[in-house]
Amino acid sequence: MSRRPSKPSHDAAPATLALSWLGSDQQGAQVLAAARNLMAVEQAAKQALPPALAEVCKVARIERQQVTLAVPSAAYAAKLRQLAPRIVQLLNDSGWNLNEISVRVQAGLWQSQTKTASREVIPLDDAALEAFETLRSGLRPGPLADAIQRLIRHHRQ
Repeated sequence: MSRRPSKPSHDAAPATLALSWLGSDQQGAQVLAAARNLMAVEQAAKQALPPALAEVCKVARIERQQVTLAVPSAAYAAKLRQLAPRIVQLLNDSGWNLNEISVRVQAGLWQSQTKTASREVIPLDDAALEAFETLRSGLRPGPLADAIQRLIRHHRQ
């Protein structure tokens, strides 16, 4: 007599529910095992990479004894190809039976990692504005004097 799996409680986290659902049938379990393998190889490979490259490098496929790494640009791919022997050695030392790395450029991986620096704007106080007025009054008419005048006008508004 087979037992029916108990129903998951409604309090369980959605990720836990999804994982238990995937593991409940053979095809789902294979998908889950493949995803775990990809993530494990990715974590191991990132140990051999410089931080900037590790951040954008993804394991795309593991097939036979070859792992395919995907990066967002040709510049990353060139660096990754240079590091391939080191990565293979590290993966083999970690227990993975791999002997080749192929590199793919996938522009869709590009994520804007650069964050625009938030500017803290500090308004000029009266003393600073007076200093700019003094500077402007000592200048000959021209582009610099005009720029300082615009700056003063802008900060007085």
